[in-house]
Amino acid sequence: MRLIFVTLLALILAAAIGLGATWMTATRGTDLGTLTIGAWTARPRTGTVEVDPYSRASIARSGELPIGAGDGIAFSTTRDDRKRPLDGRCDVVVSGVTPPARFWTLTLYDLKGRLVANSLQRYGFTSEEVIRGADGSFEVRIASRSRAGNWLPTGGIERYRLVLRLYDTPVGVATRTQRDAPMPAIATVSCP
Repeated sequence: MRLIFVTLLALILAAAIGLGATWMTATRGTDLGTLTIGAWTARPRTGTVEVDPYSRASIARSGELPIGAGDGIAFSTTRDDRKRPLDGRCDVVVSGVTPPARFWTLTLYDLKGRLVANSLQRYGFTSEEVIRGADGSFEVRIASRSRAGNWLPTGGIERYRLVLRLYDTPVGVATRTQRDAPMPAIATVSCP
């Protein structure tokens, strides 16, 4: 009787650990095959047939439509370069240049993957509409209150995610460093 009880307890414990680990990887993803440059993270194999099963489960759960490997790559972040969480009540500046790409977009989402509601109905910038300096660099200010220049309103939400999508770019699986793909800097400049 004792052997049956111990075996049953071990099976229940193993099932709970297995289901818990599966739920965590499906909701939070894994670091298998990720590309991290500064605060930005991408999964270059997500849009290919070589996608790992954990990323596949995460995509199925979230319902996102990944960019195909031949089309481009998507980088995202929920933190600035100092690893502080992006806070919609603070002023955050995304500045610098992007890796070579025919076209790119920078979009602001809440943590559930929805566009952040705001009165201007401005949800991001594209490479064609962002105002640049003479050297080709840009500066996008992300804040709850109106700012001059490239301003992206947060609606005052507490946490958000930035997604930088690069289309028709050489950045991909072989990319490893900031020199291979110069990513924009992200700095929190002031908080209330």
